[in-house]
Amino acid sequence: MSAVVGADGIARCPWAGSDPEYLRYHDEEWGRPLHGDQPLFEKLSLEGFQAGLSWITILRRREGFRAAFHGFDLQRVAAIDDDEVEALMLDTRIIRNRAKILATRSNARVAIELTANATGALDELMWSFAPATHVRPTGPGDIPAVTPESTAMSKALRALGFKFVGPTTMYALMQSGGMVDDHVAGCWRAS
Repeated sequence: MSAVVGADGIARCPWAGSDPEYLRYHDEEWGRPLHGDQPLFEKLSLEGFQAGLSWITILRRREGFRAAFHGFDLQRVAAIDDDEVEALMLDTRIIRNRAKILATRSNARVAIELTANATGALDELMWSFAPATHVRPTGPGDIPAVTPESTAMSKALRALGFKFVGPTTMYALMQSGGMVDDHVAGCWRAS
């Protein structure tokens, strides 16, 4: 199955379905190159929270996550204390998973170390794993869950101390952050 024509007459990737939030996300964000330490930290964090869940669950709570995690400002997230962790565990705007909350705080601290002497270092590191070439998928069956690049990114991030950065999660980040373009053939967003 390749692109699917929606009720609005526009051909999109099949996963976009008909949910208005998914359609907006597909059309405006997914697969567009994302740069900057803070935007990529937010993406890394949200992808980590998504592990084991559907992306729409995270997408519908994204504004709650942004509020709860101070706009994913590295310094403010790194400064979250144990009392705030307990408050986050009661915050219904987010996924209340202690391990993921603690990982987000820990990941902010690692990102601060990484970028302390070089603003853009997280961006540069993550984008260094973008493949030089990529074959456009003709349908969802052509889209891998893991690639050598996402495995290498995962390994490099883990070596630095990042958590919830498995190869599947990193491939999802690569797709959503535009490091690979997995819009299927026939989708209006396929470049």
